[in-house]
Amino acid sequence: MATKKSVWVLFGILVISAWVLGSAIQVGAETMNGKVFNHVTRREAIPVGDVEGHSFVITVREGIMNFDNGEMAWIKAVIYSDTVKGLGPFDQYVTLTFEDGSTITHHTKGTVEVTSAGGSAKWTGEMIKGTGRFQGIKGTVTAWGKLLPPEKDELGGKTRGEAIFNYTLPSK
Repeated sequence: MATKKSVWVLFGILVISAWVLGSAIQVGAETMNGKVFNHVTRREAIPVGDVEGHSFVITVREGIMNFDNGEMAWIKAVIYSDTVKGLGPFDQYVTLTFEDGSTITHHTKGTVEVTSAGGSAKWTGEMIKGTGRFQGIKGTVTAWGKLLPPEKDELGGKTRGEAIFNYTLPSK
């Protein structure tokens, strides 16, 4: 008798679980691939002083991202890095503003290596907010870039790179 009752309880839990999960289903996963180009608009480097070349740097980068589907978005990235002689981790918040006013904001972390010849960076993270047609967005960002050496009178070099956005949107 107890076994029969346990089977019905288990069956009830499975039915309720299927209903809850089914009601939370989101629209299928989507991917956007884009090419980024940006430049430094603000930069503050603060020497730490514990070892030679150790700096805490706060940077703002602005630019453009062109997506494979023909869309374009303006980029504003607020970055802080902790580097020794140009090598180290960074953390950033990036907002993409699309032509229709919709936005995607993501928080990513990565590593950077800056040399006199330029350098490179790679980063990954999570989408944390969307507005307009991206309201309720969930997903990840993976990106990499080449840092170009700064030209005369520039605050820092430009970045040229690529990004992959994998995301879902809530059903309407």
